[in-house]
Amino acid sequence: MTLPKGFLFDFDGVIVDSKESHNSAWASAFKELFNTEIAPFPRTHAGKSPMIIAEYFCSIIGEEKRTEELFFLKDSHLDKYFKAPKLLPGVREFTNLLSQEKIPYGIASNATKQFLKNSVHHLNLNFTTVFGVQDYVKPKPAPEAYILLAETLGFVVDDFKDIWVFEDSLTGTKAAKSAGMIPIGILTQYTKKELKEAGSVLVFPTLLEAFEYLTK
Repeated sequence: MTLPKGFLFDFDGVIVDSKESHNSAWASAFKELFNTEIAPFPRTHAGKSPMIIAEYFCSIIGEEKRTEELFFLKDSHLDKYFKAPKLLPGVREFTNLLSQEKIPYGIASNATKQFLKNSVHHLNLNFTTVFGVQDYVKPKPAPEAYILLAETLGFVVDDFKDIWVFEDSLTGTKAAKSAGMIPIGILTQYTKKELKEAGSVLVFPTLLEAFEYLTK
């Protein structure tokens, strides 16, 4: 089959399993700030910007006014107590193929820049174009993240309909769809039905199955 013109990747839940990295940073930052245990992470907030997540955790104890403080502290804990996320299947196969075929690709995530940089470096990943939440005026579910990444990779609006975007969250799937690109679901967070309803054209367990689908 003919490969799409470009491939854009979300990070958490697509490239890596980083639940442990993020959860421990939220928990330790929350404990330091409020001297109390954090509430369980809500599935509804998967893929949302860290500022929205910080606001949620603060709202539970009536401390919304300290949202920014928690956001920045969590980011510093993520860096200071950096826990390398686990690489998910198919990532290296994919980047090797795309480099070989000279197909542009990159990462646009709602995670913070430092975490993305640390993870890419630590896991020795072949991604040179990486955007994080600080790069956008409006994070996902707004389409800005994917439009910015596509344009940086040299694409114009006419190309968007031939660009695949790998997403595991409903937030990111909506962003890709709003950008006029092709959302492809990865089943680390939501069901096939949920991803399809949000706009995923195809759904795969991991990038490995997507890679096999494209190369068979």
